Amino acid sequence: MRAVFTAFFSMSVSGGLLALALLAAKRLLGGRVSRQWQYYIWLVVLLRLLVPFGLEPGLPGRAYQAALSARAALLPQSPPPVSPAPAAGLEPEGEDPPRPVPSGADSRPLPDPGGLVGEYAWMIWLAAALGLLIRKITVYQSFLRYCRAGMTPLSDMAVLDRLSAAAEQAGVRTPVELCVQPLVSSPMLIGFFRPCILMPRADMPETDFFYMVLHELTHYRRRDMLYKWLVQVTVCLHWFNPLMYLMSREIARDCEFSCDEAVLAKTGGRSPQDYGKTLLNAMAAAGRRQETPGTVSLSENKQLLKERLGAIMNFKKRSHGARLLTGALTLCVLAGAAFTGVCPVSAAAPSAARTQAENPSPRQKADTGRYARMAERAYEAGSLPLFQMAFSNLDGDAQGAWLERIFADRSLVFFGAAAGLLEEDCPPMQRLAEAVYKDGELAYFSILAPRMSRSALESWLDRALEEGNWAFQSVLFQALDSGEAWDALKEAREKEWEAVQTAEYGAVGVTASGKDFYYQGQLVHIFLDARPNKSFYTLSINPKGSVDVKILRSAEGGITGAAYMSEAEAAELLGDMEDPEDGEETVPVHFQTVAAGQTLCLGEYVLSEGDEIGYDILAETGRRMKVFFARDGEEDAVYWSVNSLRRPGEALECAADFTVGPPAGAGTYRLYLQAPEGALGNVRGSFFLAPANPA
Repeated sequence: MRAVFTAFFSMSVSGGLLALALLAAKRLLGGRVSRQWQYYIWLVVLLRLLVPFGLEPGLPGRAYQAALSARAALLPQSPPPVSPAPAAGLEPEGEDPPRPVPSGADSRPLPDPGGLVGEYAWMIWLAAALGLLIRKITVYQSFLRYCRAGMTPLSDMAVLDRLSAAAEQAGVRTPVELCVQPLVSSPMLIGFFRPCILMPRADMPETDFFYMVLHELTHYRRRDMLYKWLVQVTVCLHWFNPLMYLMSREIARDCEFSCDEAVLAKTGGRSPQDYGKTLLNAMAAAGRRQETPGTVSLSENKQLLKERLGAIMNFKKRSHGARLLTGALTLCVLAGAAFTGVCPVSAAAPSAARTQAENPSPRQKADTGRYARMAERAYEAGSLPLFQMAFSNLDGDAQGAWLERIFADRSLVFFGAAAGLLEEDCPPMQRLAEAVYKDGELAYFSILAPRMSRSALESWLDRALEEGNWAFQSVLFQALDSGEAWDALKEAREKEWEAVQTAEYGAVGVTASGKDFYYQGQLVHIFLDARPNKSFYTLSINPKGSVDVKILRSAEGGITGAAYMSEAEAAELLGDMEDPEDGEETVPVHFQTVAAGQTLCLGEYVLSEGDEIGYDILAETGRRMKVFFARDGEEDAVYWSVNSLRRPGEALECAADFTVGPPAGAGTYRLYLQAPEGALGNVRGSFFLAPANPA
């Protein structure tokens, strides 16, 4: 809003200069241009005051930039002496560093344009503008109620016939009501949607009636009431500019002069004396109540009436030369409106920011130190809102140092809060993205991706594709809104992986037909392909099988062969699955499909500190799977969570062991399985719970 106020202030300066130039031109030209041109040319000034257009940088823009340059030249290049600092370690906690102590009268700091007045000037401007506009509307509504309370509609057919004749000559086809209100000062037009002409009295000569009604109908046909309210709104918005009140009075004068000229043009200019007598009679019959802004009336004060009478008696049609002069003047006013321009705040603000960055004041240096200490205390206390506020006020180097520290601490919450405040593709983010990528921290890279430009994301994707980094490819495809391309690539790679796995199994004598496995021509009862951490690549149990087979893998995970399982190994595997230890609970998990975004509750459990919990759940198809505990109604606060993304050449699984303890306490929790990104297919496995103190 400060930028809006700055631009509006520059518009006020431009419009004020244009209004002064127009007033001077009117005084010099006198009666050589038509009154109607003098009235309507003010619309250009109003446009200049209300619409932020113009050629850059414009007069206000150049003046503003010159002021910024002058102020930058006057700023001190080195900080003034400071008062002695307390000894190290004695600075009170939470206090600011010592303030600079001026030495001499010349060392007084320049006023800060971003201080209290600059910060809230727009609020003062807007409050005053709204207050003035509301007051004008209220006064106008009160005046309308006053008029309508005492007015009497005229129903005399002879009078209404004369009204119709005047309306036809004025070119008005909309019905206009005619009423008598003895207390109004002169004939006037009121009402936007239901126009009504108010007459001080009904018994008046026919000539006076004709000219009075024709004058008000001309106001209605030209929409002078809307014009006047546009002026009132402009004055309210630019209330601080004294030239606006002068302009408003001049437009009101020109409105009546131009209307007189239009009336005489309608009558052919045959009887200006009769029209002048009508104005004199209207002034003599003036009522007690004066009109308000927003109405259009026939008579004004005596001085204006004298000028109008002189203009009426001197009325004549404009020559061809006068019309050419009018056109040239119009072009000059339009050019002046364009070249005065608007202050380019968008361009000036960065220049001011650079000046302040290059020449920081002692106060700015003190603020930087204060925010640095605030960030330190908030981070240590775990206060995320305070940390965000302090972080946003640090410079780029300090923000980069904080991000590196947070990443080293692996604080995902603070990392996300800080990264969201960075500018797109800023140097600290670029350095950190490189470190995150090298460490394979997918979650942290996912936080940085939205702060990257499209060109940066495409560059990272090219690198991930070249290096075969499957997990980072998925994040980058999603960040680029290329989900279809990712799905096609994923499907092709999954088929490739399945073909590779089938070939590897076949190389050691294992073949598959659907879900049935065969080893050396024998149907397999138990087929086990396990990782070193005891999670499964493949586990299949076929009651019709006759042999138990396991895949042998090296420490690096490569298949080295296949072998029969001993009875002891098979019994141990089946015993772990079917005969849990004392108090241990094993819950089988099997779902044919889990819809995209669906969260399934797997049961409610009472957990105590020290309890052992574990997941061993796989999904045959799907991109991401999440398993977690949460209290009833608090699904956003998750505990003992595993959020797994499918990696190339591996099954999608959530396999992990946890011990119940802080920060979560003992209590009743619900176990959930979720499909965060896309549907899951053929979900199977188990969850186990081993109490620390079995009954």
